[in-house]
Amino acid sequence: MLTIGLLATLFLVLAAEFVNGWTDAPNAIVTVVSTRVMTLRAAVLMAMVLNALGAMAGTAVAATIGKGIVDSHAITLPAISAAMVTIITWGAFAGKVGMPVSKSHALLAGIAGAAVAGGGFEALMWSGWTKVFTGMFLALVIGFLGAHFLARGIMVCAGNASPTKAKRTFDYLQICSACSMAFNHGLNDGQKFIGIFALVLMLGGVTHEFHISFSTILICSGVMGLGTALGGWRIIKTVGQKMTNLASWQGFVAESVASCTIFGASWFGIPLSTTHTIMSAIVGAASSHRARDVRWGVMGKIALAWICTFPICGVLAYSAALLANQLAAHSL
Repeated sequence: MLTIGLLATLFLVLAAEFVNGWTDAPNAIVTVVSTRVMTLRAAVLMAMVLNALGAMAGTAVAATIGKGIVDSHAITLPAISAAMVTIITWGAFAGKVGMPVSKSHALLAGIAGAAVAGGGFEALMWSGWTKVFTGMFLALVIGFLGAHFLARGIMVCAGNASPTKAKRTFDYLQICSACSMAFNHGLNDGQKFIGIFALVLMLGGVTHEFHISFSTILICSGVMGLGTALGGWRIIKTVGQKMTNLASWQGFVAESVASCTIFGASWFGIPLSTTHTIMSAIVGAASSHRARDVRWGVMGKIALAWICTFPICGVLAYSAALLANQLAAHSL
C-alpha cells in the first residue's frame, strides 16, 4: 500500500539519486572534457546514456547496499528519509562549490547513521562493511598506483612516436575509455540508490522481501541520467583545470584504470567511491610525468572534503533519524 510517508521516502531517494547524477557523474567525463577530446555537450549526452545503461547492467552492488550493510529491522522509513535529506544537502553543497566529494560515502554514512539511531551499533552488518573498506582500498591505492605505472609504461613505449600521430591515437582511445568510465560509474554508483529504493519498498510493505525489479532499475537509472544531463560542471573545472592539466594519453590512462577498478569491484558487489577512484587515477597519471604537474594544494582541499564526508553525514543522519523516529512514534 502506497502511503504518504512511503511516497515521500521514495521521492527523497530519487532526489538523492538525481544529486548523485548531477555531482558524481561529471567525474566520469571530466578528463575527456578537460583534454578537449570531446565537447561538453557530446560528453554529457554520452554520460547520460551510458550511466543509465550501466545502472541497468547488474544488481550485485544494489544487493550489498540494500540488504548487506545494515539490519533492515533497525531502520525505518522516517530514518531513511532523514538520511536522504542529509545526503541531498551535502551533495548539493558540494556541487555548488565545485568540490568532488563522494556521494557513495555520504550514502553509506547516512544509512549507517540512520540504522544506529534505530538499533545501535549492532544494526551494522560487519560482513557488508568489510566490502566497503575493501572498496576504499581499491579506489585510493589501486587507482593511484595502477594509473601511475601504466602511464610510465606508455611513456617508455610511445616516447619516440610522432607527437601528432600519438595524440590522434590517444584522442580516439580516450573517447573509448570515457565511455567505459561512464558505463561503470552507473554500474556501481547508480546501483547504490537502486538498493535503497528496493529496501524502502520492502519496509513500506510493497514487497514482502528485498527484491530489485526492472521497474526500480529503470526509474532510478532514468533519474540519475537526468541529473547527469543537468550536471555539476563546476566539478569539471575543479578537477580538470585547477587540480592538474592532463594530456589525452593521461586522460586515457586515468579513465582506463578507474573503469577497470570499478568494474571489478561491481562484479563482486563491492560498493566503492567512483569519485575517489577517478581522482586517484588522475593524480597517478599526472604525477607519472612530474610530481609538480599536480597542484597538491587543490588536491589537499579535495582530500579534506573526502575525510569530512563520512563523519559529517553519519552524525547528521544519526541526529536527523533520531528526531524523525521520535516524531513518528509520538504521532502514532
